Amino acid sequence: MSAYAELQVTTNFSFLRGASHPDEFVRRAGELGHGAIAVTDRNSLAGVVRAHAAAKEAGVPLVVGCRIVLEDPRGLSVLVYPTDRPAYARLCRLLTLGKRRAEKGACLLTLEDLLAHSEGMLGVALPPGAPDDRFVAHLGALRRGFAEDGLSLAASRTYAQGDEARTIALARLSAEACVPLVAVNDARHHAPERRALHDTLCCIRHGCTIEQAGLRLLANAERHLKPPSEMHRLFARFPGALGRTVEIADRCRGFSLDQLRYEYPDEVVPPGSTPMGHLRALTEAGALRRYPGGVPEKVRGQIRHELGLIDELRYAAYFLTVHDIVAFAQSRGILCQGRGAAANSAVCYCLGVTAVDPERVSVLFERFVSRERDEPPDIDIDFEHERREEVIQHLYAKYGRDRAALTAEVITYRGRSAIREVGKAMGLSLDCVDRLAKEVEGWGSGPPRPERLRQAGLDPHDPHIRRILGLAAEIEGFPRHLSQHVGGFVITRTPLCELVPIENARMEDRTVIEWDKDDIDALGMLKVDVLGLGMLTCVRKAMDLVRAHEGRDLTLATIPPEDPAVYDMICKADTVGVFQIESRAQMSMLPRLRPRCYYDLVIEVAIVRPGPIQGDMVHPYLRRRNAQEPVTFFDDAVRVVLERTLGVPLFQEQAMALAVVAAGFTPGEADQLRRAIGAWKTRGNQIERFGDRLIEGMLARGYPRAFAERSFEQIKGFSGYGFPESHAASFALIVYASSWLKRHHPAAFAAALLNSQPMGFYQPAQIVRDAKEHGVEVRPIDANHSDWDCTLEPGESSPALRLGLRLVNGLRRDEADRVSECVRRRGAFRSIAALWRATGTSAASMRRLAQADAFGSMGLSRQRALWAVQSLRDERLPLFDAEWDDDGAPSLRLPPRSPASEVHADYASAGLSLKAHPVSFIRGALRARGAAPNEALSDGAAMPRGARATVAGVVLVRQRPGTASGIVFMTIEDETGVANLIVKPRVYERYRSAARHSRIVLCRGVVERQGEVVHVLARELRSLDRLAAGLMSVSRDFH
Repeated sequence: MSAYAELQVTTNFSFLRGASHPDEFVRRAGELGHGAIAVTDRNSLAGVVRAHAAAKEAGVPLVVGCRIVLEDPRGLSVLVYPTDRPAYARLCRLLTLGKRRAEKGACLLTLEDLLAHSEGMLGVALPPGAPDDRFVAHLGALRRGFAEDGLSLAASRTYAQGDEARTIALARLSAEACVPLVAVNDARHHAPERRALHDTLCCIRHGCTIEQAGLRLLANAERHLKPPSEMHRLFARFPGALGRTVEIADRCRGFSLDQLRYEYPDEVVPPGSTPMGHLRALTEAGALRRYPGGVPEKVRGQIRHELGLIDELRYAAYFLTVHDIVAFAQSRGILCQGRGAAANSAVCYCLGVTAVDPERVSVLFERFVSRERDEPPDIDIDFEHERREEVIQHLYAKYGRDRAALTAEVITYRGRSAIREVGKAMGLSLDCVDRLAKEVEGWGSGPPRPERLRQAGLDPHDPHIRRILGLAAEIEGFPRHLSQHVGGFVITRTPLCELVPIENARMEDRTVIEWDKDDIDALGMLKVDVLGLGMLTCVRKAMDLVRAHEGRDLTLATIPPEDPAVYDMICKADTVGVFQIESRAQMSMLPRLRPRCYYDLVIEVAIVRPGPIQGDMVHPYLRRRNAQEPVTFFDDAVRVVLERTLGVPLFQEQAMALAVVAAGFTPGEADQLRRAIGAWKTRGNQIERFGDRLIEGMLARGYPRAFAERSFEQIKGFSGYGFPESHAASFALIVYASSWLKRHHPAAFAAALLNSQPMGFYQPAQIVRDAKEHGVEVRPIDANHSDWDCTLEPGESSPALRLGLRLVNGLRRDEADRVSECVRRRGAFRSIAALWRATGTSAASMRRLAQADAFGSMGLSRQRALWAVQSLRDERLPLFDAEWDDDGAPSLRLPPRSPASEVHADYASAGLSLKAHPVSFIRGALRARGAAPNEALSDGAAMPRGARATVAGVVLVRQRPGTASGIVFMTIEDETGVANLIVKPRVYERYRSAARHSRIVLCRGVVERQGEVVHVLARELRSLDRLAAGLMSVSRDFH
């Protein structure tokens, strides 16, 4: 019996058309004994890298292919397979052509396009259900367009009615047209049991229910990979069609994705210079700038070591490319900073890519570049998030759309999206779908528990519900569509569109390749992460405000370092709005760790992470820092690695260095350990293999077994996400800069924070409240005084903060700019009508300003302003305009609004109020329920540890960290301050509706106090939303 190769496979990267992952198809082909397998997704190569990796692991030959679905002639489809590297390049160019001329997700190609790119490719024409004269004509054109014997005609046997007659007719057409017949099974799923999922995907694609799908569904479950023996039985009368599959697979062995070679751009090298020579010159010049008093010998040695390794591995062009990007940003005044592994590089510091001085941290360059790493280095650069687009467009302009593009991000079905789509496809009513989806919360270990389903009014034993949950579990992790990576750029010397197809992104002026970061890592392609960081925007805006209003010219480099007043503020956890240390967990850690220098901030950033927490490193470090236990080291080699963290490994680099000095790992082996740490949860055998090597290496060097095993357990903890020291060091610089600005220029910092929203943990209401608590005078939104952004105005002793029009709900910026520009030119207006006539602003925008109480400077209350704007119409009537008086409305006595309704209206229109806190109006009701003001928690005598406490407030933040064993942390605020709640899973489940959905919540619990850190351990939660029914506040929830 001859072999068989399946040449038509549709994976789930033909979105909603295939019901199996590429690797599932490949592994199944290996199990069945296929001679080869082709992946032929619809106008896409998005899944081929995953198939390639699986094929290498399974030992199954992979044929790279694609199903080209033509727009003209409409409906004609051809499977194509490149036979060599140039043919693959033409296939990528063909797909890029079709995708770039279409909207995202579409591909517009003609038969002429296909034939123009067909050189070196084999084709298989897919006949329609009933081949007609039109198809016969197209088949002739294809035969003439492909090389001699380069075209085949597909035949499939799927137990459909008339299979035998159709195959005979195709065989007759094959002979008449001189196009060989080839057997395919048109596989849509790797195993027959996926048929139900395929039907569901079909319904999702067509937007119909399973009852409505009809003939849109496949007739049976036969579109799965079949054993070669069954294919031989089905095509017993057509043995040539089976032999043709193997022949095509053999002819395509001339190409593999392993042949793809990435080449770095060369524009960054001046004429007459070499990449390495230019990099040396830039590094030496940068070192002199960084160290005007002389380059320290330690740094000089590090530079020599790095440059030698960069030269050996031929990475100079990569570093020059990154330097060029940073230099462009700096030339435009865009604040930027490299982070991550690049901060391990003294060369990057000298080039200005990072701001982390290798004198201040311990550098491990092999964390970034090593001989053993089978991939290029990876540099992340953060830019101001509002100006990152300038950098992105610069890259497109410099390298062209054919050589630069963003990497893709595969958006997959998650718990809720899977439930919603499957539920609708299975005919569940929309209200049931909504209730079922809302019960999916952090679904990673299984579907909602039966009691939750009952609470939602659903029967957990209903077969239909169980079927929906089962299908949703199957679809979870399936790709929904390709999106764009947050900033991963691929740049090449040769055309990128000959390596991978490029398509338009949803965003204007963005183009994206079809592969994600894991795909390009697998193929060794360069990626530079051009990322947006809101805090850099905030810091730059704050420095601009300080320069404009206080005459002090600040940069990140000139902010005074190691200011004791800044560290005093940090130790009190007075860090609302500060980068990285404003979360509940960080604010709880600050009074315990008590940072007093830059390196303490590096540790603070890194220690509140899953890795150190799961590895039981936090408490030992704190005990040693507070002199509650001795700091010991087994020997001097270990001391060098762990001394700066008091003998406790807190960083990934330390885990790697410990493996080198204590277990005899090479630097490259240590980097492989880092990879195994990252893959521990999915491929635990790898970390265990390194564990044996680590423990045995330590034992061989005389270390006690207890020390070796404890070290390994700590290293395993990093698999839950431990921070590299280099990353923490980069972030710590911004932590300090933002803290310094908050401490010494609170008005400018608050304005900059508000002008950089959305970002961080807190809403504008909390940012404004915090500013007021720091002595900042905050002035209301006003049409005669506010710009779009929040601004600073002269105050009694320090600048006052004027709230900006950006806070007004629904107000467009162009409309706001008309108002502020007109006021700037003509001065303050005395009436709404005059302002409206002068600016040409829409009546709707004037109503939004009135709702935000923005006409106070005209002497108008919110009520009178809302009355006045009722008469405004966008259709101007000059005859009546001339009759308007100055106030635009008759003098009326309007009923006053209650203070509570005024505050609620402020929150509804601007998200905050300067008049009062909403909780102050229900204080009597809270008192009747036994609730104390939140400020009472600060009194250790009145509220000692273990005391019962009842507190209430508006919910600001909900957090459920992955390392907290299901515990939810809530922060609530009343008119006196905040209270931090700990809600354990049992309490959360019992009071789930209040904990998850309430805007105002009352908590009864027990006080937990550790130094200055105070929490309330919740025993009971109640919603108080009905007491403030008009309040429109929104918490920030992180799950």
